[in-house]
Amino acid sequence: MDEPGEIGRRVQRMRVERGLTQKQLAHPSYTSAYVSTLESGKVRPSETALRFLAARLGTSYEELATGRPAHLATELRLALTDAQRTLATGAAEEAASHYRRLLAEAEELGLVPEQAQARLGLGECALEAGELPDAIGHFEEAERLLADEPLTRRARPVRGRAVAHLLAGELRYACYLLESAIDELGASGLADPDALVLLHAAVIGPYMDMGAHARAAHSAELALALAPQVSDPALVAGMHRQVARTFLAEGRMADADASLAKAQAIYAHLQLSTDLAHCHWMRGYVLAQNGELGSAERELRTARDMLSARRAGLYTAQVEVELADVLRRLGRQEEAAGLLAALLELGTSHGAVHAGGAHRLLGLMAEERGETDSAEEHYVQALALLERSGARGDLADLCRLLGDLLRRTGRVEAAMDAYRTGLGHRAAPGTTTLGPAPAAAFRPARVSGSRWAADREE
Repeated sequence: MDEPGEIGRRVQRMRVERGLTQKQLAHPSYTSAYVSTLESGKVRPSETALRFLAARLGTSYEELATGRPAHLATELRLALTDAQRTLATGAAEEAASHYRRLLAEAEELGLVPEQAQARLGLGECALEAGELPDAIGHFEEAERLLADEPLTRRARPVRGRAVAHLLAGELRYACYLLESAIDELGASGLADPDALVLLHAAVIGPYMDMGAHARAAHSAELALALAPQVSDPALVAGMHRQVARTFLAEGRMADADASLAKAQAIYAHLQLSTDLAHCHWMRGYVLAQNGELGSAERELRTARDMLSARRAGLYTAQVEVELADVLRRLGRQEEAAGLLAALLELGTSHGAVHAGGAHRLLGLMAEERGETDSAEEHYVQALALLERSGARGDLADLCRLLGDLLRRTGRVEAAMDAYRTGLGHRAAPGTTTLGPAPAAAFRPARVSGSRWAADREE
């Protein structure tokens, strides 16, 4: 809102242009004396008073309070919606270009909510492009712009920032951000279903990767219970996609596939191509764990092709790790090794967890060829990449593989050290993050052979 003097002059100008007296403008809710005082700039009008005067003058509250024609803000909001649609159906680079232009317009007009929305869009574009530091910066700025808003309005940038840290391999911090927001929502009494489902669905992934299966199951239960109250179908689809991971960890393959089918149908209807690609990715993983390797390969190749077409480099690389695992199990070692080598050439700064997974697979293939020195080298590199990530299940599994290799080559003491390190990485109840362990969680069954799920029980 502008200063009282500017508002007063604006009210007076519009009143005179419309041929109204102060008494006519004030009737029936205010007095002519109040209008006179307001026009002289001696009082700061309330929002209620300005909305009443705007209606009497045939203008908008926004134009009266700020001098900006209402249509400018409306047009900007519509353009932001178009940019969001471009991100969902087209290339992230094109969407980012739109968002940058709209951010500049919103800053020029002083429209804070629209600035925050543009920052959110830029953060999502950066996530898809694998530009994680940029994504974190945009989400942090969106949070700052919305600092005076209720947490329900800040939930999306919090979730975005947590996802960026998760993709960077900072699992503990991702959990901390999401848990803190969930706790704050509970303490404030703002039981908003959309915000809660968004946050609980987002925390399932890092919980699973940290081996906190009971916590993941607890969040999945809460998200499923709240889903009927959620108005955004894309949010419901995302929840189903994450809940599928908890079903998979419990060995409930049919339930996992059913959840993914629900998500896939929604994404296809909404034409959300990146999210649809993620569903193909996850379904490929489920099929692989069920031993249906041919179908798994087809799903993973579909996901990779869709993501590659959108230039989503980080996500494409992550899918290729899963695809390489399927190819290895199909006996196509050279093809798998080629995929992994190309992935590692891209560097590890934006994908340490999956680069670690690539080294793990290369180590397994080296062992299968009898190349123990090469296998050991890959396992050690994988451990170095993952040791700070908090991915306890992956670390424990790597320590077991390294220990077994060392034991077979006669280095028993070194093997014992590797096993002890692996035991140290098992997740203990209530210690994975700063928040308390959920009270009403259940213990999932182990799924043998799953790189994501094996050896991770709390």
